[in-house]
Amino acid sequence: MFFGENEPADYVYKVVASAVRTYKVLADGRRQIRAFYLPGDVFGLEANDTHTFSAEAIGDAKILVVKRSALMALATRENQVACELWSMTGQELRRVQDHILVLIKSAKERVVGFLLEMAERVPSGNHIDLPMSRQDIGDYLGLTMETVSRTLADLESGASIELASARRIVLYDRGALGRLNG
Repeated sequence: MFFGENEPADYVYKVVASAVRTYKVLADGRRQIRAFYLPGDVFGLEANDTHTFSAEAIGDAKILVVKRSALMALATRENQVACELWSMTGQELRRVQDHILVLIKSAKERVVGFLLEMAERVPSGNHIDLPMSRQDIGDYLGLTMETVSRTLADLESGASIELASARRIVLYDRGALGRLNG
């Protein structure tokens, strides 16, 4: 674990390899995943002095760690660094806004939207190698693991995707998937 909820936000992190999930454990014990961070993504930037969510690696992650105070001091001296921080903050806000809209969609729309988001974030042709489990996907989309698995199977039987392995998905028709995304 990189940090826990309500712990001091003394560092900022950049994913070099693998992936990271941020999450909150709800009062009833359920886990709500807030975001997935992939290679190149920065996480741990907080508006306050403590973390709002917990963060942990998915798999064997490699992470660059920077002292928050050093980064902020550099940003006050270097316009380019300040602009990069502003851009990262804007991207994070856009992801949060998009995620809020996902939660009013049907299960199929949620899963399709997730697949299209992952295909966009890690462009690798027509296939997606997901670092996260179906349980993680369900906790991110507000669905059960069984619903995620059933929806993926339905998409495969409809010839929109192929489940090449548990975590490798081939997208056959992005246009059709886009129309299913709502």
